Amino acid sequence: MKILHTSDWHIGRALYGRKRYQEFERFLDWLIDCIKNEGIEALLIAGDVFDNGTPSNRALELYYRFLCRCAGAGCRHVVVIAGNHDSPSLLNAPREVLRFLNVHVVGCMTEAGDELVLLDDAQGRPQLIVCAVPYLRDRDIRRAEAGETFEDKGRKLVEGIRDHYRQVGEAALARRAEMGGSLPIVAMGHLFTSGGRTVEGDGVRELYVGTLGQAPADIFPDCFDYLALGHLHVAQLVSGSQTRRYSGSPLPMSFGEAGQRKIVVALEVDADGVRTGEIVVPCFQQLATLRGDWDSISRRMGTLKKEHASVWLEVIYEGDELLGDLQERLRELADGTSLEILRAKNMRLVERTLSRMASEETLDDLTVDDVFARCLASHEVPPEQQAELVAAFRETVAALHEDAALGEA
Repeated sequence: MKILHTSDWHIGRALYGRKRYQEFERFLDWLIDCIKNEGIEALLIAGDVFDNGTPSNRALELYYRFLCRCAGAGCRHVVVIAGNHDSPSLLNAPREVLRFLNVHVVGCMTEAGDELVLLDDAQGRPQLIVCAVPYLRDRDIRRAEAGETFEDKGRKLVEGIRDHYRQVGEAALARRAEMGGSLPIVAMGHLFTSGGRTVEGDGVRELYVGTLGQAPADIFPDCFDYLALGHLHVAQLVSGSQTRRYSGSPLPMSFGEAGQRKIVVALEVDADGVRTGEIVVPCFQQLATLRGDWDSISRRMGTLKKEHASVWLEVIYEGDELLGDLQERLRELADGTSLEILRAKNMRLVERTLSRMASEETLDDLTVDDVFARCLASHEVPPEQQAELVAAFRETVAALHEDAALGEA
């Protein structure tokens, strides 16, 4: 069976207020063509289909229209699991209807056997067992106890994740034995494995500190012939294994991901094992960060103007000269061009104002960690107390992200 592994679409995500629906639509059009050209029979979407738990009507339209087109493209099966950004109830709501399109949806953790999806070939013969494990939320797998430490919480969370994957693996082996054959087993997941690479602004880095929520690479059973993971936006191998992979996000979710090689993973599974390859996703909207003093920034913008490039820009001014009119200068340079400045940060002003907001600085220029760090500094919290407070704050932020996805359930 030829399979495509993708994840972290984040349909509906904006970049500093700029809507990106045209990019998402062009990616999904490209993905349909890829399915046709590569003869893909099954598509695995490993979580974070949407960017939040209450996607817009436009985002929902793009998603459902894509699922309807998959069957016409020759893709017999689509398996979708929820990520931490997705609403489990929203994804699950139409699953009985979607099943008639051979779209299998698992929005929330269930009994191990209920997360198994059996995929068949054109003649109806079983070909593959998929362990469709969605994002495992803290409340689903760990019982909170009074007095437990931050380390205790992290350890229990990892133990809960390990135990659930063990149960799903055992259920898959039992199902394979019932069939009397040697069907390959592919697992899906949406989680952070220890040592995983993140980038600034991807929305993942801020959620993890210490060991909280980070699963060791050996947490998965050996019976999985391939592991299709989502959550990290950088395409990467887990512990160097070609059959344990993150596909990464197909679109750059931040300027930190600009220029990053974006892929979907193509694999072919049969009795001889698993063969994997990468298909590069085209760039649908160029992003660039211009950093330096005024002369270097203006020269680079001049070059882009001559190239008639359509680029969204992040400008970070780091010159020694104090420029109070940076925004006006940038607007003049970009006027009448296809360059669009989505973010401009004047580091000179930031340094001068230290812990208070600069006149040209907005909340878009700061992460939640930046704001919390400024609160600690303004209240003169001793350095020896800050580490524990930061850890507790990040745990709270992670819980809020889960609650946001579950809020309308």
